[in-house]
Amino acid sequence: MKIGNIEFGQRPLFLAPMEDVTDIGFRMLCKRFGAAMVYTEFVSAEALVRSVKSTMNKLTICDEERPVGIQIYGRDVDAMVEAARMVEAAGPDLIDLNFGCPVKKVAGKGAGAGMLQNIPKMLEITRKVVDAVRLPVTVKTRLGWDSGNLIITELAERLQDCGIQALTIHGRTRAQMYTGQADWTLIGDVKRNPRIRIPIIGNGDITSAEDADNAFRQYGVDAVMIGRATFGRPWIFGEVAESSFGIPLTVSDKIDILLEQLRINVERIDEYRGILHTRRHLAATPIFKGIPDFRQTRIAMLRAETVEELTEILERVRVQLMT
Repeated sequence: MKIGNIEFGQRPLFLAPMEDVTDIGFRMLCKRFGAAMVYTEFVSAEALVRSVKSTMNKLTICDEERPVGIQIYGRDVDAMVEAARMVEAAGPDLIDLNFGCPVKKVAGKGAGAGMLQNIPKMLEITRKVVDAVRLPVTVKTRLGWDSGNLIITELAERLQDCGIQALTIHGRTRAQMYTGQADWTLIGDVKRNPRIRIPIIGNGDITSAEDADNAFRQYGVDAVMIGRATFGRPWIFGEVAESSFGIPLTVSDKIDILLEQLRINVERIDEYRGILHTRRHLAATPIFKGIPDFRQTRIAMLRAETVEELTEILERVRVQLMT
């Protein structure tokens, strides 16, 4: 599989761009465990154009995580074009346009999945961004706004005609948000369309090697993108790919990985925000499930304000799990 000049090999696994999740520490760990492509947290074009510091910080990438994409979202054509030029200057390997985020603060304002209700503007933004930058431009979107507007088959062709070099499709409508099961049928229809020449990346409910294998075999996608199943589980890429990373990881190994993620975040940001970035993963990681009477430990873990305090809690959990 290839996007622009980026070679990914066969059946690559991508890390989905997710706000407050795909910070640089997490991306580097996912890359280590087999993610072929990683993305930054999605970036507001309007905030980028206004040089909002917290948004500008999201453009920070490093060579160890390449290939890496930066994803932008917005509803204003000029802001999206200017933001794309700013992103290109940050040096990613590609620019992704977010036409799929379903949350109210994004889609409700006409950006993200909100663009599924304004296809002419979506296409205008796509064309103008493609024309404005030299990097490959890709798009991530959904099946349609709701079950009565499943437009992805035609939309994929129109986006391809705008010059994008790959399309990621999440197998839900905006109305579904993240409920129910992802429907891969239409993703497969897009991929089998003889008029589609660009790579099609499937996204939605991939949590195991069996899921990924089915996506590649049954629906023929060129790559699989993994999102929520990565929370607190950067090693999932090795598990899903059934790759060999030596001896299977123990729970103690996984705690070491989460502690490393904490250290990376603190070193690259600062102690306070580094801890905040790590908390979501600690809250969601599956390795703590089933531990008896864990509620108070979880609360303490999520309230910890220093690296020392959080490390001590995790070390106590390690001892508990190993006895």
